[in-house]
Amino acid sequence: MADWLVEDGIGEQRAILIASGAVVAAKVAWTGELLAGAVVAAKLVSRNTGSSRGTARLADGTELLVDRLPRDASEGATLTFEVTRAAIGEGSRRKLAQARPSERRPGPLPTLADVIAATGDTVQNIHRFTGGEWDHLWAEIAEGRIDFAGGSMLFSPTPAMTLIDIDGTLPPPALAIATVRPLAAALTRFDIGGSVGIDFPTLQTKADRRAVDEALEDALTGYPHERTAMNGFGFVQIVSRSTGPSLLHRFAADPAGCAARLLLRSAEAVAGAGAILLTCQPAVATALQAPWLDALARRTGREIRVRTDPALAQQAGFAQSVPI
Repeated sequence: MADWLVEDGIGEQRAILIASGAVVAAKVAWTGELLAGAVVAAKLVSRNTGSSRGTARLADGTELLVDRLPRDASEGATLTFEVTRAAIGEGSRRKLAQARPSERRPGPLPTLADVIAATGDTVQNIHRFTGGEWDHLWAEIAEGRIDFAGGSMLFSPTPAMTLIDIDGTLPPPALAIATVRPLAAALTRFDIGGSVGIDFPTLQTKADRRAVDEALEDALTGYPHERTAMNGFGFVQIVSRSTGPSLLHRFAADPAGCAARLLLRSAEAVAGAGAILLTCQPAVATALQAPWLDALARRTGREIRVRTDPALAQQAGFAQSVPI
């Protein structure tokens, strides 16, 4: 059983699991998201004859991909479904949430804290994470790179799978082994599920490839998955259950929205009197939804102003007190 910390932010809920002073796992839910575990009533709007799959639509217009449909379920019928995977944004394309019929009654949509608690882990709701763990985590996400002694990993979320490319100065067998522990840690820290392809350096001997397989077996203990053995080109595929977008997918699909949420979080901590001025790139300013700015004003009890600066990097926005 793990003890998660959950922070209720503006535009999102954030959760982290800390061990030995470091974030070992993290999750995010954006406001209005239909999370895995939600039980909803939806109308079946399409179904191919003889297929157990189809499309259903909620009252608010949200569509779901559904499977395991009973034979007598016809188009137009309203059924109860449990969401098994949240929707995933992928640039110009958006994968719909997935669901299947359920005997449970529809109820309030679960929060991120509810979803974590349903796994058996404990949840502690706090006002704000201590330290800079969250900022450091999102700096890693924005860069898409993790450095370790002798090498680095570059993460690329794609529609098919999350790809991880490994490079470094160590001899190939040593580099592959050195990658295993930071790689395993990144899977939970970045909330990566689904299919993951890892491009290790090419190893010439079966003994070297077997050593990496055994190291992965040990490092991924407790991470439910299936995995291929390393092939002759150094490629390994890991497949685990996906319940929604990883942090990498969130950033890739909406970097300005991620930057806006981070900016709002920093603004909540601005001390002093006067108005709060948010200075950011124009794309980030556009992503600052009016309800979010209203929520920031209510939480801080202060006037909120926004100024754009095209010279700023997208993740370099900042908040400060200014005279009224």
